[in-house]
Parts: sequence; C-alpha cells; structure tokens
Amino acid sequence: MTLTIYPAIDILGGKCVRLQQGDYSKETIYGESPLAMAHSFEKSGAQWIHLVDLDGAKAKRPVNHEEIIRTAQSLDIPVQVGGGIRTEADVNNYLNNGITRIVLGSVAIQNPEFAKKMLNQFGEKIAIGIDARDGFVATEGWLETSHVLAEDLAEEMAKYGARTFIFTDISRDGMLTGPNTEACMRIAKVANANVIASGGVGTLSDIKSLEQANLNGAIIGKALYTNRFTLEQALATVGGE
Repeated sequence: MTLTIYPAIDILGGKCVRLQQGDYSKETIYGESPLAMAHSFEKSGAQWIHLVDLDGAKAKRPVNHEEIIRTAQSLDIPVQVGGGIRTEADVNNYLNNGITRIVLGSVAIQNPEFAKKMLNQFGEKIAIGIDARDGFVATEGWLETSHVLAEDLAEEMAKYGARTFIFTDISRDGMLTGPNTEACMRIAKVANANVIASGGVGTLSDIKSLEQANLNGAIIGKALYTNRFTLEQALATVGGE
C-alpha cells in the first residue's frame, strides 16, 4: 500500500496556523491565505489537501466554511475537511460544494446515531477523526477529554460502516517527535479499516515507518511549514512524483 500524503492547512481567524498539542494559546501563523497555501501544495504535487476549521472546532459549528469551499472549488485535487461539523446541513453544504470527504470528530462520540446516519448515507465520503490524549478520545477542539478509549470508538464506528479513520495523538501534534505508529496500527486492527496518521511527523523516516506499517495516509503540517523537508521530498519517499 502506498501511503497518501495529506498536507494540512489549519484555519484560525482566516489564516493558516499551527497549534502546539492543540493549545489555542500556542499558535504560529504560517500564511495569510489558506487558498494560496493550498495552491502551493497542489503545485508541489499534493494528491489531497487536509483542511481543518479550528474556529469551527471550538465554536461547534462551521466558521471558515466559505473560505474552505472557495479553496476546494479552486483546486483540481480532492479535499477533506474537519472542524465543527455537527449537522446534516453542514455535511451537505460541504459535499455539494466541492469537498470530497468530511471528517466527523467530536460528534462521533457525542452523537453516534448521527455519525451512523451519515456513514449510511454517504459511505466513503465520511471519515471518523479520533483525537486521543493518553489513549482517551478528546473532543471540542481538544479542549475536553472523554472517558472513551480510542480503540473502543473505532470499533463502534467500524460497526456503523466507517472505512477511514484519522488518528491524532495530541501529545505529539506540532512537536515533530514522531507519530504514534503503534496506536494507529491498533486502530487499524480493531476497525479493520484504513487509518491516516496525524501528529508528530518530523522526518522523512517517520513517513517511511508509517508506510511500512501499512497505514493508509499521513497528515503533515508543521514539518512542511518549518522546512524540515519539502512536500516533493515527502512524496518521493513514498514513491510519489
């Protein structure tokens, strides 16, 4: 399986930012225009773009949706979006306006029946985002931690038909210390599904290790923004252009 690289664009206040371990007070701005950043990644060979509405995650509703839709409609590559998506109207608005895949995060644990309905209705267009702190699922833009184990949520969502999961180890996010490959592999095993790793990728060897673990994808943010390596180098590591 060839690992798919997902360059990440996190939007806060309309700008491209990176947080450290999900802390909204530890924000670094890397660009004024998410659209320009997405075009830069596309030009460098990206096959997908991963967009996150950080304002939306905090507000529990889409906030930067207009910018996200405008960005997606201007690209020739698919886009997946997460952050604040709580209703069927939110899902439809994105899917009807150029978004390829929706990431349901907090709502999957708070309203599993809604997640089940969306999975039944839209199938592969829905991914389940599992963000974990010490093995337990975190919600509301990582501001709260539940008592639900990541593997248990993955197993439940897989029963509802989820085929793609995005797993983030919050302790590694923005730290460049390496992804939690073992946790991703556990999610893949219990759910028997595709897993995209998020958080911690800091070197090209990190990417190789995720591919060797037969994971489906890697979301990469800070390593690209701080020039640890280029997107072209990352794609070449997994046999891309």
